[in-house]
Amino acid sequence: MTGGPSEPHDYRISDDQEEMDVDAIHAYLTRSYWAEGITRDVVVKSLRSSLCFGVFLGSEQVGFARAVTDRATYAYLADVYVLEGHRGHGVGKRLVAAVLAHPDLRGLRRIQLRTRDAHDLYRMFGFTAEARPESLMELTRPRP
Repeated sequence: MTGGPSEPHDYRISDDQEEMDVDAIHAYLTRSYWAEGITRDVVVKSLRSSLCFGVFLGSEQVGFARAVTDRATYAYLADVYVLEGHRGHGVGKRLVAAVLAHPDLRGLRRIQLRTRDAHDLYRMFGFTAEARPESLMELTRPRP
């Protein structure tokens, strides 16, 4: 980890798939509440099938988000994180703003996400609770 937080302008956000540090992403996701224990192979496969965004401080990846999308009408925002030592400096806001500003995601009819603890962040960008939760269904397979 880099020594201490930097100024927000020192952080760089990239959507270049080649820049994503798979080991860093896996290391975070495997200890996250939503993907605990996820295998590296599953992470690699998920990255390949998504529009990915990395946050970098120098060459170190300190944040990540990915959009699962058809790039025409719908996207699901997933795996959004900023490493603990880099939080509180607007990095998460910049990351979400960059995702929503991406040309392949602007103008989509619906972007969804799930969060346990970042409601305030997403509300800043217009996200709200599901308008009709009774119409939303899911098939859950915890450990396929």
